[in-house]
Amino acid sequence: MSINCIRTLVEEANISNPEKIALTFGHEKITYSELFTKVNQIAYYLDELNMPSKSRIGIYSNKGIDQVIAILAILSTDYILVPLTKLLKQEQVKYIIDDCDIACIITDKVKLETLEEINFTGTVISYETAHKELPSFEEIYKYYNKPYECNISGHQNAAITYSFGISGKPKGIVISHRNFIDSARVVSQYLKLKEEDVISGTLVFNLDYGLNQIFCSLYKRATLALHKFVLPNDFFNHIINDKVTVLPIMPINLTDMFDEEENRLPSSELLQNVRIITSSGGNVTNKMITDVEEYFSNAKFYSMHGLTEAFRSTYLDPTQLKIRPDSIGKAIPDVELYVIDEEGNECAPRVVGELIHRGGYIYQGYWKGPKETKERFKSAQILKNIINLDGDLNDEIVVATGDYVYKDEEGYLYFVSRKDNMIKTRGFRVSPHEIESVVYKNISEIEQCAVFSIENEEIEEEIVLVYSASSEISSKEITFELKKHLASYMIPSKIIYKKSLPLIPSDKNKINIDELKKELLIK
Repeated sequence: MSINCIRTLVEEANISNPEKIALTFGHEKITYSELFTKVNQIAYYLDELNMPSKSRIGIYSNKGIDQVIAILAILSTDYILVPLTKLLKQEQVKYIIDDCDIACIITDKVKLETLEEINFTGTVISYETAHKELPSFEEIYKYYNKPYECNISGHQNAAITYSFGISGKPKGIVISHRNFIDSARVVSQYLKLKEEDVISGTLVFNLDYGLNQIFCSLYKRATLALHKFVLPNDFFNHIINDKVTVLPIMPINLTDMFDEEENRLPSSELLQNVRIITSSGGNVTNKMITDVEEYFSNAKFYSMHGLTEAFRSTYLDPTQLKIRPDSIGKAIPDVELYVIDEEGNECAPRVVGELIHRGGYIYQGYWKGPKETKERFKSAQILKNIINLDGDLNDEIVVATGDYVYKDEEGYLYFVSRKDNMIKTRGFRVSPHEIESVVYKNISEIEQCAVFSIENEEIEEEIVLVYSASSEISSKEITFELKKHLASYMIPSKIIYKKSLPLIPSDKNKINIDELKKELLIK
């Protein structure tokens, strides 16, 4: 058995901490010994399906202890995990099934109907017993009690994850067993996680940030407290009742948490257990920082920046959060980051260039996407003007991220825009992110905002700002404030108020720009 796979952590936790609580979900609890037994039972059953090696198995279900067992069971075989968030629409589920030829899906009673409606013809396994013809975890737990052994190599492919963006068809990213174990190691290191920690399992397990909570818990023999974020009050009860000490969340979760009347929020004394908060996947605003400081007074807040093609690139040390709140930080351990121009030269401080990720945590490439893989996964030769590549070295792979960033004089990095997301107006390139950052930093009444462009023959593209707030703010007032911080060509020509902004159904952390554009063009 390789030391570079999650299966090793499951086995070692069973040996070292069999009676420790591994998972909780409300009133449900399961020890590491019980987890090991159940994972083995499901893995044994999956092996008995005799599907071809490296067959893809999807998990399409609501959150629960059985969902985690299913993830770990698949990772205990030579099959490949394909997590499908419950938020996906029927056509999106069907797209992923077809794209990577999923042979088996593990689900629950709620999602069975969707699978029937899209006419999935592969093997279906349900957590609960639904009808006689359908195998279920309940039955497997009763009848499968034989010893289970496996031999997995770290270099084997472990999972394919899909992220549906605003438009277009997504490409799956292929992740190895070694990638997963490395991500658990590095996060446990720089967050200084402990065995006695209780890690909140609020994030969905369809992408690496959410999956990493499971793997970090295993790596440190900590407890993972599962929770479905629905209402802020329920979420605060989860933190208090489960005695959460580590809280990984998205920025949208912070917004939702404090989108309540002050008298309905818990006192900071009840949240003293939380010692670490991590955030990734969006902007961290001044209000978020202020709210965390007020209510989570014992917590260190880590703002992080990740990639599709690698587990993570940067984190901002909590001591720097108030000094440079707009920064995405510096490289995580075992990673080197470079900012280069179009000629491959390193950019001077404050000069925008493309972020290049070298070192650990780089994924395997895009599933059936040779063109996309070639665009992002490059030979280290693109850094030949900056570093010594030891003669003819050319087989090292780095990630050309497609992120436009700059670094300051102390080496801290600042995100500017995605390469394919820049607005061209009046002969200038404008970053939507830069305008949004100014809004969040200087107009505290605005809760959410989105900046995008619409066609305008006279100036190429016209800049539009759509925002939400408790009440409408004068457009003149917003423009007046933006003019203090932005060049004239960066000022939005249209400013639109909405009580709330539409979100992408499969990713509640992203504003649905396409829907906003359609509404605007219809008008």
